[in-house]
Amino acid sequence: MPFASNPYDALKGLSKYLRQFRGKTFVIKLGGEVLDEPESRRKVVEQIGVLWTLSIRVVVVHGGGSRLDQLCTQLNLPIEKQAGRRVTTPEVLEAAKMVFNGVTNTDLLSEMNRVGVPAVGLTGVDAGMIKARKRAPMYMGEDEGKPKFFDYGLVGDIEQIDPTLLNHLLESDYVPVIAPLSGSPDGSVYNTNADTIASHLAAVLGAEKLFYVLKVSGLLKDVKNPSSLITFATLAKLDEMEARGELAGGMLPKAASIRHALNNGVHSAHLVSGVQADALLVEIFTNEGAGTMIVKDGE
Repeated sequence: MPFASNPYDALKGLSKYLRQFRGKTFVIKLGGEVLDEPESRRKVVEQIGVLWTLSIRVVVVHGGGSRLDQLCTQLNLPIEKQAGRRVTTPEVLEAAKMVFNGVTNTDLLSEMNRVGVPAVGLTGVDAGMIKARKRAPMYMGEDEGKPKFFDYGLVGDIEQIDPTLLNHLLESDYVPVIAPLSGSPDGSVYNTNADTIASHLAAVLGAEKLFYVLKVSGLLKDVKNPSSLITFATLAKLDEMEARGELAGGMLPKAASIRHALNNGVHSAHLVSGVQADALLVEIFTNEGAGTMIVKDGE
């Protein structure tokens, strides 16, 4: 929907979207590669501020993988990933606590303050919000006739989410900003993939939409070709792309999390640029959109 020469015509055009989304919940996952750039972080937070002003209930989940890589390098800690997910030793977990619940969360909250959004920084450990168990070693086939397993270390798989705290904050007009750490009843803390956390929260909260804000424009048919953007897809299309090997690295956990969200009641998932100007708002408030919209089926 192009902007009208008469600004009031533009407002009239937006009114159908405002009626549709007012009071609805959007879960927005911000990638660490976007948050690392102050200008990108500023622009994304300004767009979140617009959503909050329009009475859309926003929950933000953030990553921080690139900053964690930097800290691990400084501390001479190994950086190991398997199928787009980080292997987390006890030392890497301590670094993750510093990055996720420290500098990344604080920088994001300070930007929220700048645009007048009352944001509250959390992790999944707060009030037992995200309960997880240590991921079991993954079977990797046979090696000389013996089963071979891969251990991700202190990585948590979500078992339960208690939305009580989030609902309380949302009802009081706050924006929760959640770092990707989870806990267990025995007091253990785990590194948990931020995409996975976002999708589980979206499902439990009955979110209308789940957004993944990326450095690229959306889902690309060819990751080396920015112009190969796929604007609309279904879960079947996502499955086909994964089977052909067109999804790799960090896109694999995103695809799994999108499946979970859409199969558990979330209306749509969106992949959108955090670098392109106002891409999040364009994706929400225009017919054309700016990124990729994914739905469960073609209906």
